Amino acid sequence: AGDGDCGHTHARAAQAIWEWVHAQPLPAAPAQLLSALADLLLEKMGGSSGVLYGLFLTAAAQPLLNRSDLPTWADAMDAGIEAMQRYGGAAPGDRTMLDSLCAAAQALHALRSPGADLLPVLTAAVESAEAAAEATRHMEAGAGRASYISSAQLLQPDPGAVAVAAVLQAVLEGLRS
Repeated sequence: AGDGDCGHTHARAAQAIWEWVHAQPLPAAPAQLLSALADLLLEKMGGSSGVLYGLFLTAAAQPLLNRSDLPTWADAMDAGIEAMQRYGGAAPGDRTMLDSLCAAAQALHALRSPGADLLPVLTAAVESAEAAAEATRHMEAGAGRASYISSAQLLQPDPGAVAVAAVLQAVLEGLRS
């Protein structure tokens, strides 16, 4: 789907993150961490995915400048998605990474409830992202690289949506360990 480089682009990003994590102490403040990660992905990831993740992380960092409680993380997710939609031009239902991100964000809204428990909410968000990624298999591409390809040739789920679900799953696994 698209130009076929999604896996390579995400592998490049994963390698850059791995090297970064092992080369220096990470910023302790969430906003600084997300901003530094945005810069890293903009520099090392490449492709439209690198730009979109950079936009997402830069915008997501803003709500976390003064607070980092669970409701603010839900706000950060919403801010990141809004930036991706504004600058990328896609919307949920367009068969893009936004389908997974928006599904996860809906589940993460539970973080705004008093007494929310992070791991169960994040587990639900990952499950929602995975289901949304699978649902892209049957969508007409309205944006992104896949929109240049005949829908008859789009037989797999959107690679960007699948990648987002995998990234969220990795975050969940990291928090569990």
